[in-house]
Amino acid sequence: MKSKKIIYFLLFIILVIILCIYLGYRLLFGLNLKTGSEKITLCIPEGSSYYQAMDTVRAHFKIGNPRTFNWIAEKKNYPALVKPGRYVIEKDLSYTGLINILRSGRQTPVNITFTNIRNLNELAGKIGKQIDADSVHLINFLSDPDNYSKDGFTKETVISVFIPNTYQLFWNTDAKGLYSRMLKEYNKFWNEERQAKAEAIKLTQVEVATLASIIDDEVAKPDEKPRIAGVYLNRIRRGIPLQACPTIKFALNNWTITRVLKVYLEVDSPYNTYKHYGFPPGPIGCPTIEGIDAVLNAERHDYLYFAAKADFSGYHNFSRTLAEHNRYAAEYQRELNKRKIFR
Repeated sequence: MKSKKIIYFLLFIILVIILCIYLGYRLLFGLNLKTGSEKITLCIPEGSSYYQAMDTVRAHFKIGNPRTFNWIAEKKNYPALVKPGRYVIEKDLSYTGLINILRSGRQTPVNITFTNIRNLNELAGKIGKQIDADSVHLINFLSDPDNYSKDGFTKETVISVFIPNTYQLFWNTDAKGLYSRMLKEYNKFWNEERQAKAEAIKLTQVEVATLASIIDDEVAKPDEKPRIAGVYLNRIRRGIPLQACPTIKFALNNWTITRVLKVYLEVDSPYNTYKHYGFPPGPIGCPTIEGIDAVLNAERHDYLYFAAKADFSGYHNFSRTLAEHNRYAAEYQRELNKRKIFR
């Protein structure tokens, strides 16, 4: 009888031990952090303390046992190893699993996209919404030529480094890191084939980007870009001013203009291609891949002028002589008047 009591007691102890092990395992390794049906994104800013990181975690997860969570974090030395970044959690996790991810710095890259950028301020504002570095931090970096002059760029030309596309970056990339990454992409884009084409038309990469940025704004129909690129190249070769309306809009910083009036052509600016020969100081926006390739593959012809068609189709009439061009331009001006477009 006594031996039976001892056996029962031992069995009870074993059960208690097993239960404790089970509960301990569930506490440490059980999937206590639920994501539900949504992905959860944790953004830990640069310089965050452990307590600030935990504020971010608590804002997204219900931690049933904070003391255990903190105990695990301390055992794994996470308070001393907080790493900034963007962490996307796609499945339920244990306390240990989440701390392992945050401690390791295995963050999820973010896809950044920028298009239709006119200037550095717009660029900084667009990208600053997608990564941790804010627009002020970015524009301060891009406004200081000392940060990139060694690479051959000026404040007027550095925008050519940023070729519109979608790029994968880490969320905590700073301004210098962003520029370095874009410069790497820029150098990759300007492969031997594109460099050879630029040399063949006797333009530098920045000049190609500058002309491409003008064409991007000038042309609504992509299939016309190589032909219009050919017109501008013909004008450059013959020493004729580009007389590109988009450069006037850039000089005036007014992209709402639908009709470039004579008074606008008097604007005192190095970007006024009606007054100044050759290329303006730099691109008037981020040049697109399509625009750059249109310049590099410009049509060979003898057109020197083009004017928008009066049917407002978005296409242009091309001319070899000024007299022919003036007739087309007059047709377009009459249609503008008819539609009461005066500015």
